Amino acid sequence: MTVPVPAFLAADWWALGPVMALTAGLLLLLLLEFLPERPGGARSALVALAALGASAWSVWRVRDVRREIFDGMFAHDGFTVFFTLLVLGIAAVAVLIAWDYVRRTRLHAAEYQALLLAATLGMIVMAASNDLIGIFLGLELMSIALYIMVGFRRNLLESNEASLKYFLLGAFASGFLLYGIALVYGATGSTQLRAIAAFVADSPLLSSPLLVVGALLILVGFAFKVAAVPFHMWTPDAYEGAPVSVTAFMSAGAKVAAFAALVRVALSALTELQADWRPILTALAVITMTVGNVTALVQTNVKRMLAYSSIAHAGYLLVALVAGGAQGAAAAAFYLAVYAFMNLGAFGILAIMGQAREERVHLADFAGLGFRHPFLGLAMTVFLVSLGGIPPTAGFMGKVYVFGAALDAGHIPLVVVGVLNSVVSVFYYLRVTVAMYMEEPKGEPVALSWALPSRIALAATLVLTLWWGVQASDLLAAAERSVRGLL
Repeated sequence: MTVPVPAFLAADWWALGPVMALTAGLLLLLLLEFLPERPGGARSALVALAALGASAWSVWRVRDVRREIFDGMFAHDGFTVFFTLLVLGIAAVAVLIAWDYVRRTRLHAAEYQALLLAATLGMIVMAASNDLIGIFLGLELMSIALYIMVGFRRNLLESNEASLKYFLLGAFASGFLLYGIALVYGATGSTQLRAIAAFVADSPLLSSPLLVVGALLILVGFAFKVAAVPFHMWTPDAYEGAPVSVTAFMSAGAKVAAFAALVRVALSALTELQADWRPILTALAVITMTVGNVTALVQTNVKRMLAYSSIAHAGYLLVALVAGGAQGAAAAAFYLAVYAFMNLGAFGILAIMGQAREERVHLADFAGLGFRHPFLGLAMTVFLVSLGGIPPTAGFMGKVYVFGAALDAGHIPLVVVGVLNSVVSVFYYLRVTVAMYMEEPKGEPVALSWALPSRIALAATLVLTLWWGVQASDLLAAAERSVRGLL
């Protein structure tokens, strides 16, 4: 009797490379915890970096392969390759940022890095999924790891509170998403994006109200994960209560993964429903940009300020989705890449300033930083200028492409609102710069010591932020290639 070989064992095994590398690193880190002498931060970080490097290599070697795998549940295409490499790069920088921070704050290094790899694995699954069930599984893997990481400082009340709020609201949002998936399945008979797209194209819209309601519930679930208003309530508390290194990782990685999944769903499955979801996304974009920027104006805690800044940037990314088409999707992919690294750099400086039992994240803590530590002051200025969209930085080019896509699609009022919000954002970013160069520190300045990994992370993010500001063509071309297979 001949036993048929499952398709994934016969032909799709190569696609498991990135997942296997991360899983092996994750399991190794957990096994290291059972050693009589617990591994230090350096050893755990090296294991995590090795796993991330092996995963990136396994993706890069098959970067030109284009096919659906595991019976169409996942897609190995340019979009998957682009966002997998982006997520792995974010995770690598996050490991470098946490290297010395974990030691100084006395966190369990192996557990921390294992959770980071688990969250990264979930992000990759989200970006590669061609099926709503796969997206949901990746989302939950990422979310559960992040819930734990936010509350990693178990002895601090604010960390526990932030983790609990994030978990409760996240579970609520997951319920919306799962119910939306159930309704879409009930309407179309499938959870695969291509099958849903075929059903929508062949059926009158009014004959399937379940599909419309399901799509809206899925949008609500994604809106929570990208921190769009009014589903943003968790963001300031989670960012403030989490360790700075965790905030850096989740602010970049989680947003990239959630938007990657949202773009794939919108372009691959729900293109025919644009008349229904585009007005909703337009309203979300306007409200999200405005609430994020206006609320950030009154913050004195830089962590909370960057949290509201993250909300505002979600609004800019929604503008790209409203623009739609290949141009809007490519602009979103480009913006996600530049936002991730300039945001990682800003939070990396906050991590350097932190001490064992205290995080110096208030405006007053930045007084005189530009003179006491010139490189840190210069780097922070570049990151903030880029977040504000001022040339010649990557953030400026990102906004040019996003607003340009919306302008070409005829959304002139939305572009005007976006530009006005960008102008408003400059004020609160400059407050930090003013503190660094025009205010005297109160009390004795605290000496900062930052290890080589932190220097590498900071230098890498700084170079990318400046390089993509003057030479953005290569990244934009990669973003454009990545979205071609979705349309």
